[in-house]
Amino acid sequence: MYPTVAEVLALPVLRHGRPHVVAGAAGLDAPVRWVHVAEVADIAHLLKGGELVLTTGIALPDDAAGLTAYIDELAAVGIAGLVFELVQRWSSHLPPALLEAAEKHGVPLITLSRETRYVTITETVNGLIVDNQVTELKAAEQIHRTFTALTVSGAEPAVVLREVARITEQPVVLETLSHEVLAYDAAGTDPGELLTGWQARSRAIGLGERTGYHGGAGWLITIVGARGHDWGRLVVVCADEPPHRHLVVAERAASALALHRLITRDSDSLERQAHRGVLSELLGSRVPPAELLARSSALAVELTGRRLIGVALRPRLSTTAKPALSAPPVLRELAEATALAARRARVSLLVADIDGTCVCALLSLSPEAAAESVLHRLATDIHEARTGAPAVVAVGTVVDSPADARRTLMEALQVASAALRAGSERVFHRLDDVRLRGLLQLLTDDERLKAFSTRELGPLLQRDASSGSRLVQALRHYCEHGGNKSAAAAAAHISRTAYYQQLARIEQILGIPLEDPESMLSLYVALLAHDIRVTDRE
Repeated sequence: MYPTVAEVLALPVLRHGRPHVVAGAAGLDAPVRWVHVAEVADIAHLLKGGELVLTTGIALPDDAAGLTAYIDELAAVGIAGLVFELVQRWSSHLPPALLEAAEKHGVPLITLSRETRYVTITETVNGLIVDNQVTELKAAEQIHRTFTALTVSGAEPAVVLREVARITEQPVVLETLSHEVLAYDAAGTDPGELLTGWQARSRAIGLGERTGYHGGAGWLITIVGARGHDWGRLVVVCADEPPHRHLVVAERAASALALHRLITRDSDSLERQAHRGVLSELLGSRVPPAELLARSSALAVELTGRRLIGVALRPRLSTTAKPALSAPPVLRELAEATALAARRARVSLLVADIDGTCVCALLSLSPEAAAESVLHRLATDIHEARTGAPAVVAVGTVVDSPADARRTLMEALQVASAALRAGSERVFHRLDDVRLRGLLQLLTDDERLKAFSTRELGPLLQRDASSGSRLVQALRHYCEHGGNKSAAAAAAHISRTAYYQQLARIEQILGIPLEDPESMLSLYVALLAHDIRVTDRE
């Protein structure tokens, strides 16, 4: 908002007087709040600080002690600088006492060797200051309108941060009070460089106020929270001390973020959203980029030099006592239960609902950790949590490199889908536990398996669709009970006579004998493959 002493000296109206800094050059970056002409020695008590004082020195005392006291008093009130015109009182140089006192206090002492109209200087500089203040007010008004619109529209944190980065042209980071990065906008800089070592750097930087600039770190920080509950910090990374309007931007953005959290408190937390972003990119990346590893590290989950285990959790919504319960709240509750279980086990993990049907997590363990013990405790805590529905917990293979994170995550997701259909009650499932279903789950996208299933079951599926019969279900009971017709009829809850008629109709439609072991095996594999595809679509 205010020009510095150096910027004022660069103005043409000052350049005309041939300014020369004779002492206190260290204070040339001081802001000039106003320009004041004073020809009396006893002027300090009338000043507020930040003034650039213009004088000819004609009324100043002659003795060194008096001149020193004059500078001491001006320095005490915090003037920005002192300008002497070397025309009337002193013609070539200032007394040493003035120079020594100004240098001692770091007060810029400037001489003008040419007669200058002080009124022109005051008009020019003070006009510049007023213009800057008006510009600042207009900018603040625009900032107010911008963030009010974002707040009213319920803008997501990423949108708010993008606006902060656009206005300030600086990177911005939203973190929790435990220094985990929830969202960021690198403002065109390298995200990896921005986030690498974030937690360690952030822990070392504290402020005693809600909004302030930490010069050592080059961070503008404001606290994010509402109703007396603070939950995060917004950090604008800027090497130079920011202008006042950037403080306004940070505070308005923090207010928008706090209000967004209050409004969307029943939705996913910002932490879950941040975890979902990293997990989704890990699932979609054959080789995770360095920036992704830095993002995970900024969330307090290291991926390098660690043992990684994919975990997938699928709720059994059909078994819940609340049939009207929808998946989203159950998945949110399941994700939070998983995060709580991880905190109790003192292990780090990424966890989030990733596709609306299951919760995905990536455990990060130290090389010395007992993976089996950690998994058992984690799964047990999840099962014991009071979530909206019981869940299947599946785990992937333990891997030692971020490049293999996708493999263990995909394996866990496939095992969870197979285990959900199998109905096993294990604490957690591995690929070995789901056997044939696990193999078929791994091959679910293979076009040859799809063709096989369609070829085997196509006629039955068409008959059920056209006539409303339940021949596919009758075949499923027959295969699941190993060809025992009486047991299959009991499972289907119909008489044996009626069930035997259904089996005869199946044999007629398919043109094969069901009692042939190979035929029953082929049909059972086709049924499992069909059911897996249907479950995945759901």
